[in-house]
Order: sequence, then structure tokens, then C-alpha cells
Amino acid sequence: MSSPVVSAREAEVLALLGEHLSNAEIAAQLFISVRTVESHVSSLLRKLEVPDRRALSRRAAESARAERSPSTPGLPAPLTAFIGRVRERGELAEAVKAHRQVNAVGPGGVGKTRLALAVAAELAGDFADGVWFVDLVPITDPGRVGAAVAAAVGVGEQPGRGIDESVLAALADRQALLVLDNCEQVRDGVAPFLERLLAACPRLRVLTTSRARMMVPFERVFPVPPLSRVGGGDSEAVTLFVDRAAAAGRPPDPAVRDQVVAICERLDGMALAIELAAARCPTLGVDGLTAGLSDQLRILAGGPRADDRHRSVRAVLDWSHDLLEPQDRALLRRVSVFVVPFTAEAAAEVAGFAPLDPAAVADGLGRLAEQSLLAVTSSAAGTRYQALETIRQYGTERLAGAGELLDVRSRHVGWCSAGATALAGAGGADWRARFDAMADDLRSALGWVAGRPEQRVDAYRLALCMAELTFTRNLLGEAQQRYEQAAVLAGDAAGAAALRQAAGVAGCRRLGDDMFRLHRAAAEAARRAGDTAGAGRDLAAAATIAYRFSSAFTLIPPVDEVTAMLAAARELSGADDPAAEAAVALAEAAVVADAFGAVQGATDNTVQETVARAEQAVELARRAGDPVAESAALDALSGARSWAGEAFAAAAAARHRIDVLASAPRTPAGTHELMDGLAMAAGTALGVGELPAARRWGRQLADQPLLAEVGHHAMSWLLVADAFAGNVEEVLTGSVRFLDAWEQSGRQRSFSLGPAAASVAMIHGLRGDHDARATWLAVVDRAGTAPEHRHGYGAVFDAMVLLHHGDTSAALERVAPEPDRVWKWVSWIWLHWYTALRAEAAVLAGHPDARDRVDAARVMVAGNPVATAQVHRAEALLDGDLPRLLAAAEAFGAAGCRYQSARTLLLAGGEHAAAGAAAFTGLGLAPGTVR
Repeated sequence: MSSPVVSAREAEVLALLGEHLSNAEIAAQLFISVRTVESHVSSLLRKLEVPDRRALSRRAAESARAERSPSTPGLPAPLTAFIGRVRERGELAEAVKAHRQVNAVGPGGVGKTRLALAVAAELAGDFADGVWFVDLVPITDPGRVGAAVAAAVGVGEQPGRGIDESVLAALADRQALLVLDNCEQVRDGVAPFLERLLAACPRLRVLTTSRARMMVPFERVFPVPPLSRVGGGDSEAVTLFVDRAAAAGRPPDPAVRDQVVAICERLDGMALAIELAAARCPTLGVDGLTAGLSDQLRILAGGPRADDRHRSVRAVLDWSHDLLEPQDRALLRRVSVFVVPFTAEAAAEVAGFAPLDPAAVADGLGRLAEQSLLAVTSSAAGTRYQALETIRQYGTERLAGAGELLDVRSRHVGWCSAGATALAGAGGADWRARFDAMADDLRSALGWVAGRPEQRVDAYRLALCMAELTFTRNLLGEAQQRYEQAAVLAGDAAGAAALRQAAGVAGCRRLGDDMFRLHRAAAEAARRAGDTAGAGRDLAAAATIAYRFSSAFTLIPPVDEVTAMLAAARELSGADDPAAEAAVALAEAAVVADAFGAVQGATDNTVQETVARAEQAVELARRAGDPVAESAALDALSGARSWAGEAFAAAAAARHRIDVLASAPRTPAGTHELMDGLAMAAGTALGVGELPAARRWGRQLADQPLLAEVGHHAMSWLLVADAFAGNVEEVLTGSVRFLDAWEQSGRQRSFSLGPAAASVAMIHGLRGDHDARATWLAVVDRAGTAPEHRHGYGAVFDAMVLLHHGDTSAALERVAPEPDRVWKWVSWIWLHWYTALRAEAAVLAGHPDARDRVDAARVMVAGNPVATAQVHRAEALLDGDLPRLLAAAEAFGAAGCRYQSARTLLLAGGEHAAAGAAAFTGLGLAPGTVR
């Protein structure tokens, strides 16, 4: 059998799947759209005949291992050869195989990182899901350890949970090795994170490097010794010295090998100290090195033996530092403020002041690199420099000793602020990469300046800019954190505004509790600032959220508490502020009239009252000129119309939201409102049979950048629309993204996820693939809620499959209840579909009330092109009217429902049945059975 032909672009996508990147990460790296990535993934699944995305990732990882070069995907490629440590490599590898978490412990400069990388590369073939490396050097906040792991692994945030929980869910069943380097500076964050990670991910193993133990019970400590000096001139330490000296330009003469042995002995076999000394060998010679180190070591002699290794590194650093020209000493200590690789231009701006000439900084960086004090990396983006962490810490100490810490740190903050401002106004395909290259420096600068009261204004501005940038970068958890940080740094008035933005981000994250908390905090800040109307708006917003997004709460606020907040909002708002008046009106529609059908909502509200209150909220929001508030009020009106059974009015209100939001600013609140609006517009369009419109809005929702990492939510309504239309290939392609994201999310439940999974199950049922249908019905059980599936969308999808295969009795039973008995579950989207299917099932099963059901359905679905065609088809079948059957087929086609058009031809029989069967084959469906 011939091998499948995989295109060059598909090969690129496959390779990145092997590195466990998400669709969004792949799209960003290849400069293509997420939709294009989805298409390539679907094509690869078919060509390579594997069942799911995880199997694709494993296939790619296996191929990479089979063709592996010295570098390993997921691990940084060292620039120099790894020398010696045969025994330690074997022992550490065995420890990793035997224990869940191994901590390679040793002083700075002993060679922990290189040993861990070597062992990880050696063991990569033992881990089906690969190896990931996380450098914690740039992380200064212990709370961001999980975020660093997420970035390395390619995990995005999931709605309703923090980034740590998203990582746990994504790695839950992965067989992988995670390498965390330089844990000592955030040990308080690493230890609890690893405890949760290892408990949730039984097939995961973790190798850490640290200067200190984690002091946790699950830790297996592996002390990393210095390089062996056993063997004299043939020892590991001497071999390393000779190799690095040769790389610097000239290996030492064999005649002086004994002196090299003595140097390595004096340096206690510390790898970093040996490498730094060897880099000087071509210019100073072995005798010059011996003299310099002897003097330095005499100065530093004394003290307990346990400190000798630390002193050996400091000895070489002191000695290397003292050999530098004064300008290069200043440059080395000043660039220590950068936590990630930096450019010469950045160094000139931060470090280029007296006694340094900014124009001479680039030459100085080159000299420091020649002496192995800086590492150099070159790429298409340019040349960047970086100091090893030990050297960076040494430079920071020297910076403080020179009395320059405040000045240089402040210049670094200024450089970061300017860079952040430039990023905020920029765009382009490389924006994401440019932000990522600078992000950790921004975090470091903000962490420092936020602790200086005299620079509070600078800290506030940087925090606010970071909030905006991280929101754009889709780092929603950090964006919310930064807005809240900005609120703390600002005064009350500006703080209230920042808290409102934080609430908007929480909305995008589907965190109802946080939205509620933040609007209440904004109300308090506004009240302290004397803005009583603003306080009223925020209290009203909090009350609305408690009902509008009740399903997004972990703990729903008590009804009495929310009612009291609404009363306070009325009192504070007054009649002079249109925005506050509109906010209170919306809260009344939500709390008093339950326009949103909240979990805790009352059951005795009249439909008329609900509609009236919602209409008033819409009018007041329109007068206030706030498109986000008007959209929210229209959402209430759409809900109220739905409860009234006015499906077309509900759809019109939802559709109008999209038009209104076209003029809304792209703030977090506006973005949250837009995503909700697109979902509601797609859903209500489905409810009235407007399939092209539902697909259009469903696609817009799927393409929202903020949903790039949460494909299950992104694809939900598009899958349903495509399933109803009979777009089989689109459903199968989209289901890959849906399932992968849903599994990574920890298998969340949501009112939109159940119908999406059920629609995929329906397509598999129509194809005759009952095993796949059963698999997806199991997903429905986990993703949706049982009552909705039983009485609402499940009844609709199941009945369609049963009718397709000719099981009319079972279909009739599935939609047996009168619509008013299951009103709660069908009134929103499914009412017309349920009613039309119920009529058709009665006709096909020969039910005695078939005529009455058809007549009732005709009235109910009038104006819905798809449901009306289905009722007409049922009536034509009842009357044996072939021309009306063919007219129904045309009506289905005109409405964008190719599946029902083909089914109608099959039901028409004769020559039309052959055309229907051919149409089914073209759609990728089994022809079905006619009874």
C-alpha cells in the first residue's frame, strides 16, 4: 500500500503537533489562521488514519525521535559539547525513571542545568508525549510558576479556571518529562505547584534543578557534585578546561597539563569557574591564570569547607571582573537588570550613561561575550545577549555595591514603559513574538517599581499597560491580575475604572464570582472618590451579573444580598445619570423579572412584566449612548421574548446586539459582550431556521482571538449549525478542535457544549458510525446537563437520527411530550425543531393525532424556513402529495439545509430516491431508511 502524501505545510503542522503546541500556537508560528491549522489537522487525521489529535502528536514525536539530531524538541540546544559526568548521567537517569520528582541540587555554577539537559535528551525516547523545558530565571513572582509551565507546554487558559488548573487538565494523561530549571528563586511557588501537578498527572515525571531542596515529602534529592578531578590530566575537569580553551582560540600546551590540573583543583571542579578561566587562557596563558587565581584565592581563603565551592565561583567572577576595563565592569553590572536576552540597543538605553558612552555599548557587549561573561544568540530577529543566572546575580550585587541600583533600575523601568507603550499601539504578524520577547522584563520592572511608593505613578501606568498587553496576548489571568494591581496603585477614581476592566476580563474567563466581587469593589472605590452615580452603576452591574451569568458562579450570591444591592444601587444612582439609570433598569429586569432565566430566579414572574422591564432597559441604555450596556439590555429582551415564545423577536433582539456592538470599544467588557452576543445570535438564528446566519455568526465566534485556546467554546455553535445544514466534513473537522480543547479544559460543562457534542454525535449517527456516535454521546453526558439533553436538544438530535434510519416508533417516543410539558428545555432554540420533528414522526409512525400535530406545528413554526419546509413535508407525506414533497426539497435547499433536502428526495421515492441517495453520498452520509 502506498504511503500517504503529506504536503510540506502539513508536515510543518505535524512537527509542531509533536511539540504539543495548540492550534493557536501553531498558527502564530507558521503565520497562518487557526482555521487553516484545523483543516491541516483534519487532513492529517484522515491521511495518517489515526483517531485523534493526541495520536497525531505521538506519531509526530515518534518520527522526530527516529530522525533525531543531537538536539531534542522541547529542550534548548546547547552551544557547546557536554563533557564527562558519565556516572552522574547514569545515576540521575535511573533516579528519574524510578521517582516522580527528582531535584538536582548543587551550588551555582556546578553544572546542574547542563546535566539535566543531557539526561532529559537521553530519556526523551522513554516519554511518548515528549520532554518540556521551563527556565524559571525570568520568573520573580512565585504565583507565576504555573504560567511559565503553560507557556513552555503550549497550554492556554480555560474559561472558568486559572492557568494552573488549565495546566493540570492538559497534562492529566500525558506521559512526559517536565524539566524545571533554576527553581531556588521561586521555591515557594514551585513546591505547591508540583504537589498538585504530580497528584493530577500520574504519568508525568519532573526533573528540577535548584540550589536548595524543595523540602517536600515527594522530593528525591540528587546532589550534583563538581566535575571529577580523578585521573589528573585525563580528568573530566581538565577535559572541560582544554575543550573550552581550544574553543576560545588556543588549547594549552600538553607540557603545562599539570598546571591545568592545579587550576581545576583550585576551582574545586566547578564547571562555570573552569569555563570562565579557560576562556582567558588564550590571552593570559596558563601561567597568567595560575598567578591571578592564586592571588584571588588567597584573599578569599578561610571559612568552613562547605562554602568553598561557592567561593570558587565567586573567586573566578571576582577575578574575571577585576581584569575588565572600568567601562566593561560598569556594562556587566548594569545589564544584569535584564532577565531575558536583550539587544545592544536596549543595553545602550539602560546602561549607556557615564562613564559609558552609549555608542560604545555594542563593542563592550562583544568583549564581554568573548570572555564568556555573556552568551550570544543570533536569529532572523537579530543578535541578543544574555548573562547566565549566576553571573547576573553577581552583576546585581556589584550594581548595588557601586550605588547604581536605583538609577539603573529606574532606567530599566523607563525602557520597559516605553517598550510597553510601543507594543500597545502596534500590530502585525510578529506582535506576539515581540511581546513574548519583552514580557518577563516588563514583569520584573513592574515587580520592582511597584514596591517604591515614590514611583507609584510609574508603577500604575506600567501595570495598566501590562494589563492591556496581556489581554491582547490572551493571557487573561494575568490581565485580570494586572488590572487589579493597577487599581491598588491608583487613586480611588482611577482604581474604580481599573476594577471595572478587571471585571470585564473575569467575564471573558467565565468567572462569575470574580465579576461580582470586582464590580462591588469598584463600587466601593467610586464611593470613596465621591462618585455616587458610578457606585450605583457598579452595584447594579454586580446584581445583574448574579442573575445573568448565574451558571458561571461557583457560589451563587444569596437572593437577599443581591436584592439589597439593587436597592442601594437605586438610592445611589439618582435620576441625573443616564448610565446609572440604565444599569439599574437592567438589574431590575434581571433580578426582579428574571429575564435571563437564572438558576436562582423566581418562577412566578409574568411574561408581560419581564418583556416590559427589558424593553425599558434597552431604551435607557440607548439614551445613555453605551453600546455595551445596550447589548446587555438587548440580551435581557431576547431572553424575555424567548420565555414569551416569540422566537423571531428573540432572534431579532440577539441579532441587533451585533449591530450595536460594532461601535463598541474593544475593552475587556466590550469583548466579553461581543463573544456572548455572537453566541446568542448564532443560537437564536438556529432557533428560527436561519442557518446561513447561524453559520456566519458561529464562524465569527470561532475566529475570535480570545477563544483561540478554547476551541470547545469557540466551535460550539458552528458545529450545531453545520450539523443541521448537513455539512458533514465541516462538522468532522471542527469536532477535532472541539474535543481536543474540551479534554484539555478538564471536560467542562456548559449550556452550549452539550448541544455541540450532541450535534457531532448526530452526524456520526447519520453516517451510520454507531461506535463513534456512542463515543460522542458519552461526551454529551460529561459536557452538558441531563435535563437539557433528555428533554431539549437531545430529543431533537436523537429523533433526527432515528427517523433517518427508519425507526419511527422510537423517534415518536423520543418527542412524545407536548411542547408545554418540556417548555423550559425547548423554548429557547429547540422549540421549532422539536415541534416540526414531532409532527413528522407522528405522520411517519401513523399516529392517530398526526393531522392535529401537523396543523398545530404549522402555526407554531410559521416564518421558520427549515421547520416550515419540514411541516409541509410531513403534510405532503400524509396526503401523498409528490409535487409538495419536491417543493419542500427545494425549500430546504434554499434555506441552506442540504441534509433535509436530500432526505426529502429519498422520501419522495422512485427516481427522486436515487437522486436523494446520491446527494447523501456526496454529503458523506449513509442513505438511511424510508418507512
